Amino acid sequence: MKVTYYVAISLDGFIATPDGGVDWLTPFQESGEDYGYADFLASVDSLLIGSSTYEFMLGHPPWLHPDKPSWVFTTRDLELAHESVELTSRDPLEVLAELRSRGLQSAWLMGGGKLASAFRDRGIISHYVIAVVPIVLGSGIPLLAAGGPQDRLRLIGTESYSSGIVMLSYERRTP
Repeated sequence: MKVTYYVAISLDGFIATPDGGVDWLTPFQESGEDYGYADFLASVDSLLIGSSTYEFMLGHPPWLHPDKPSWVFTTRDLELAHESVELTSRDPLEVLAELRSRGLQSAWLMGGGKLASAFRDRGIISHYVIAVVPIVLGSGIPLLAAGGPQDRLRLIGTESYSSGIVMLSYERRTP
């Protein structure tokens, strides 16, 4: 099972402001460049979403993808945007077993940092695609929560854009 953590970060390593805001990305989204997003989205068959990210998506319908089965990791009773969304409080390994049993092969881990850390701690993020955005936020929600095991990665690609965004692609080295 391929699990890719595909995410944008500020130069100082934050995926959102302290209150979860991502408005700092808006000027870069308006450039007309999709930074490989459409190709990446077409390459995954399922979504793994943190509850705060999902709540953000509910307010921004273009981020919802009813054509892909989605698991939202939460202990809260959240609104279901469409029938392909499942709320779960199960361990990430259990959810991945379910994905495999359904014949799914590639998932987009949509965050946030705590959920990504839970996946990383279990050694189940196989790929990282990180868009480094040329902005310094000063504080916010980090790419990954502090702690956890060391994870060696291998660079498999880079791409830079005129906006100053640099896309870094890594795969996890297996021990």
